[in-house]
Formats: sequence, structure tokens, C-alpha cells
Amino acid sequence: MLDRTSTSLNALLRRRQPGHSLEAPFYTSPEIFAADIEAIFERHWIFVGTEPDVAEPGDAMTVDIGANAILLVRDDDMAVRAFHNVCRHRGARLVHDEKTTVGNLVCRYHSWTYNLDGDLIHAEHMGGDFNPKCHGLKPVHVRSLEGLIFICLADEPPEDFAEMAAAMGPYIAPHNVRDTKIAFQSDIIEEGNWKLVMENNRECYHCGANHPELTVPLFAHGFGFAPEELDEAERAEADRYAALVRASHAEWEAGGIPSRMLEHLDDMVSGYRTERLPLDGDGESHTMDTKAACRLPLGRFASAKMGGLHYWTQPNSWHHFMGDHIVTFSAIPLSAGQTRVRTTWLVHKDAVEGVDYDLANLVEVWTATNAQDAELVGFCQKGAQSRAYEPGPYSPHTEMLVEKFCRWYIDRMSEHFDVARAAAA
Repeated sequence: MLDRTSTSLNALLRRRQPGHSLEAPFYTSPEIFAADIEAIFERHWIFVGTEPDVAEPGDAMTVDIGANAILLVRDDDMAVRAFHNVCRHRGARLVHDEKTTVGNLVCRYHSWTYNLDGDLIHAEHMGGDFNPKCHGLKPVHVRSLEGLIFICLADEPPEDFAEMAAAMGPYIAPHNVRDTKIAFQSDIIEEGNWKLVMENNRECYHCGANHPELTVPLFAHGFGFAPEELDEAERAEADRYAALVRASHAEWEAGGIPSRMLEHLDDMVSGYRTERLPLDGDGESHTMDTKAACRLPLGRFASAKMGGLHYWTQPNSWHHFMGDHIVTFSAIPLSAGQTRVRTTWLVHKDAVEGVDYDLANLVEVWTATNAQDAELVGFCQKGAQSRAYEPGPYSPHTEMLVEKFCRWYIDRMSEHFDVARAAAA
């Protein structure tokens, strides 16, 4: 068994072979999973939802990160607040539903009551010396990036979130996330380690063979290819795609819509990547006919053909913004071999199902893609458990962003446990 601060973990971190997948214990060991929660999910900014998840005052949602129960609530001033979902009396969980609406936060155990600012406002039988001001809910750092909600459990969260937000805000703002509503939300429990989920997301090497729906709106050359393997016709197609990207970026940015690639997946603590890319066919949305799925557009775009803005964050999210709808994804680790992937489809807040959009058409592409990805991740998890498994090489053409994810992860783990050892010395 590996102790999470032992020489064994240190040795695995130090001997990681660049350009290759991680050694099996990183995917299978419960001890390394515990280390991941401590070093990654309790110390970094984690994407947990969108402002439409808590749209009105009193709306609340809960999320568990490792053993940490978190509560998000919209207060009476329309601010989103986050707290540990733990009563300050004897530790009972306050809110038990994943989503609910509350007036105040009342503990079912002994009826201690908190307002939406987290202040304790009612606690019977506590005596004259009891000071309710000392027993408010413990806050959790929360930031909204143009309507995308991130939390951080660390006492001192990474400061570079502000740098990322300043860069990403202009990209996301035109889609008006705060003026959307949730059309549909689904959870899949993938039978694989959270890192396998993220690695799968960071490449499209597997797309052609596994995602017939996703490759309808997405161009084959959008996320890398091996130039030496192209024949004359394929090279001409790749050149045309590159020219389309350049022309689209120029057109969109001339209209005030940021589009060029920004990539800081492995050189920032709050790592991210973004780029607006043209879509195939009619070029309007992630649908099987590539046309807009919702009649009411988001924001004020000059054209329905605004491509798809992708936005990835380390360690746990990816997002797609189109002119008519948005799809967000969060990956929350449950155990060494299980990860919850939540997908949320957002449309204009005034859109009416059956009138402005057909739900089946809206969710078809990503519902199919999620199921396919879950199966692939499961294959990899089973393979990592085999004695025959050993780290395999990444493609330099189509898996370079997987390498950047792994490099970010190794760097963050190494820094944390170096710091932990220094503090214990």
C-alpha cells in the first residue's frame, strides 16, 4: 500500500516519463486518490456549476468534493455564496437535497438556523454566554466567471484565477451565461479515475473511430493531425481548414468577438485553454444537422455562424459556447475508479421547450458522445489494473494537450508534497 506522502509516491512523481501516460498507481491506488483530493481538489479552483443552477434568491445546490460537503446559495442581494454544508452545532449536514429552495438554512437536528449570509440567527438553549456571531457557517471561496461558478477549499486560493478571469471574461461575456436557463442536466458515473476522464477530453485522436455524432459539427483537423501521413487530397483539406480558421478569427474579432487561441494548460496554477473554432456544415451549432438547436440566440451576434468557443480548465472542466446554446461539463472524483461527469445544456432564459427548441435535438450530440467517452474511460481503467499495463507514448500531433494535463498534474502534486514535507521537517 502507498502512503500518500511516502517515498513511493515521491518516486512515482519524480520518475514520470514525459510524453507517456502515467504509471498505473496514479489511476488505481486509493492512497494516490486521497493525495489527489488533498493536493488538487482541496487547493485549486474547481468548476461546480453555473449561475442558472441557483437562479433566484433562496436557490441552493450542494456538491461533495472528497469528504467535503459544500453548499452554494443565492442570497437576497443576488450574490452567490458558498459555505461548508456543516452545522456549527454538532456537525450535521444542513442541506440534504442536491438542489432546493430555502428561506433560511435550518438544521434538521436541533433547528439551528442560519440566514443566507451564513449568520447564525436562531439557536435555543445555549445559555447567556453563548455568542451566535462566533458560530456562523464557515465560508468557502467562490468566484463567478461570467456566470461559471468556481469554488476553492484552500485557505489561500491560487491568485492567478484573477489573471485567467481577466483573459477569459471577454471570450465568454458575449454568450450572456447569466441570461440563460438550464434546459437539461445529466450525470454519468464513469467507471474510471478522474485523470483518465480528463485525459480523454484533452484529445480527439479517438474521435474519428468513436464519435460519429460529434464529428458531424466538428472538423477532423480541429485538434491535431499527423502532416506526414496526409495524402494530397487530405493535405489540401487541412490547408483549407487552416485558412478557414484564420478567416473566421479575423471576421469574428473584427466584430468584437475574441477568438484566437489562448493556452496556459501547464504554465499556470489555474491552467486553461480557449479558442473559437469554425463548425462544419451550416456551422451554427453542435447538432446533427449543424443548424442552431434553439431559435432564440444568445447575446448579440452578427451571424448565427459563430462557431464554437471551447474553454478548458485544470483540473476538472470543459465547456462549449455556441450562438444558440452552451454546454458545460464538470468532472468530480468519487473514488480511485469512479468519476461523476455532469453535463448542463443552457439556452436563452426566455426559450420555451417545444416552441423554441426541441430537447432531443439539443442534447443528441453530447448525450451520445458522453456515453461513448464513458465506455472508453472504462476500458482504460480496466487496462490500468492489469499487470501488463505500462505507460504508453503519446502522439506528438494529437495528444500534446494530454501531455500538458499530465505535466500540470505532476507539477502540482510535486509542489504540494514538497511543501508538505518541508513544513513537517
